[in-house]
Amino acid sequence: MHGFILRRLALLVPTLAGISVAVFLMIHLVPGDPAQAMLGERANAETLAALRYEMGLDQPLYRQFGRFVSDLLRGDLGRSFRTHEKVATEVFRRFPATFELTMAAMAFAITGGLGLGLLAAVRRGSTIDYLSMGVATAGISMPVFWLALVLILLLAVQFPLFPISGRVSSHTFIESQTGISFIDALLAGDLQAFSDVVRHLTLPAITLGTIPLAVIARMTRSSLLEVLGEDYIRTAWAKGLPRRLVLLRHALRNAFIPTLTVIALEFGYLLGGAIITETIYAWPGIGRWLFLAVLARDFRAVQGGVLLLAILFILINLLADVLYALLDPRIRYDRR
Repeated sequence: MHGFILRRLALLVPTLAGISVAVFLMIHLVPGDPAQAMLGERANAETLAALRYEMGLDQPLYRQFGRFVSDLLRGDLGRSFRTHEKVATEVFRRFPATFELTMAAMAFAITGGLGLGLLAAVRRGSTIDYLSMGVATAGISMPVFWLALVLILLLAVQFPLFPISGRVSSHTFIESQTGISFIDALLAGDLQAFSDVVRHLTLPAITLGTIPLAVIARMTRSSLLEVLGEDYIRTAWAKGLPRRLVLLRHALRNAFIPTLTVIALEFGYLLGGAIITETIYAWPGIGRWLFLAVLARDFRAVQGGVLLLAILFILINLLADVLYALLDPRIRYDRR
C-alpha cells in the first residue's frame, strides 16, 4: 500500500507539469490584453507599454513560461494583476468557503444518492423505483445555472425561506477559527449564527449536489441489483438474517465499491461546477474568484487556482484508491 501511494504521488509531478503548460498556453493564446483590461479602454499607449513591461508581458512567450516555472519551483505563484495580492494568499483565503460548499454538496449527494439507489433497487419494478429513477434522470438533465435560478425564484423570491447570496447575513458576526463558517459557529456556541450559515448554504449546496446525487443514485441501483443476485446474498436470506443486515452490511458494502469511483469523479465535477454556483450565489470561494480572474485576463490567478484544483482532484482519487483496499480485501496494490 505504501509503495502504491508513493508511486501515485510521484505521478503528481508530471501531471502538474502538463497542466501548467496547458493552462499557460490556453490563457496566453486567448485574445485580449491584461494590461488593457486593468487600465481601461482610454489608457494611452505609453501607459500600456509601461504596465506590460512591469508585468513581463513584453517578453517572448517562452521567457514568460520560464519565469513562471522558476517562480513555481520556489513556491511562488506570483501576484494577481487584478488585486495586486499574492495568488497563494488569495487562494488559501478563499479555499475554506469552496471547501465548505463542496463538502455540503457532496454530503447531500451521497446521502440522497445512496438512499434513492437503495430504495429503487429493493423496490425494483415498483412505482417507487420508477419515481426514484425519474428524479435521478431529471437531476442529470438540469443545467446547474437553470436549477440555481429556479431555486432562487421558488425558495428565495416566491417563498422567502432562504437567502439569495453570501455566506452569512450582514448582521451576523462569526469569529474565524477554521475558516469554515458552520464549524466556527459551533465552536463559538452561537446557534443563531449556525442557523444563519446553514440557511445561506442550503441553496448553493442543493444546486451543486443535484447532478452528483443523480449519478450516484443510478450507479447505486445498478450495483445493488447486480449484488443482490449473488450466491452469498441468497445464502444470507436462506439463513434467515435480518433484512436490514443483509441489505446494509452485505449488499450495500459490496455495491459501494464501484459507486466509490463515481463519487471520486463527482468531486472533480463539484470543483468545476463550483465556478458557476459560486458566481450565481455570490459565494466568496475559489470558483467565483477564478471567474472574475478569467474576465480580467488575470492569467497568474487562473494558473494558481487551476493548479490547486488539479492537486485536490488527484489527491481525492488517490484517497478513493486507498478506500478500495479497505472495502474490498481482495484488492492489494503492492502484490506482485
